[in-house]
Amino acid sequence: QVQLVESGGGLVQAGGSLRLSCAASGRTFSSYDMGWFRQAPGKEREFVAGISWSGGSTNYADSVKGRFTISRVNAKNTVYLQMNSLKPEDTAVYYCAAGSMLARASRYEYWGQGTQVTVSS
Repeated sequence: QVQLVESGGGLVQAGGSLRLSCAASGRTFSSYDMGWFRQAPGKEREFVAGISWSGGSTNYADSVKGRFTISRVNAKNTVYLQMNSLKPEDTAVYYCAAGSMLARASRYEYWGQGTQVTVSS
């Protein structure tokens, strides 16, 4: 079992930055690929970024490539999402998930409760 808790969301102006954290419980965290998804009101959940268990490989949605960076520190059981040059269309609830680094949500086994990110124009 892996439990995931996101933090770091909030309200930021367009062009600003936020860093999301996802703290995981369980001794097997370092064996899981991890991902970040987001869901805006009235829209489906969409993939944002993924990272391999070692941190050696990453994967990004085209909409965030060059602006967001996913990373992890296995010794801290934590995965991060650094978000720069934020846009109003980045407004969503952001979720971390364990089990894959790919875009298909069904590949993930565990999900956090989400953290709200709001970008004002």
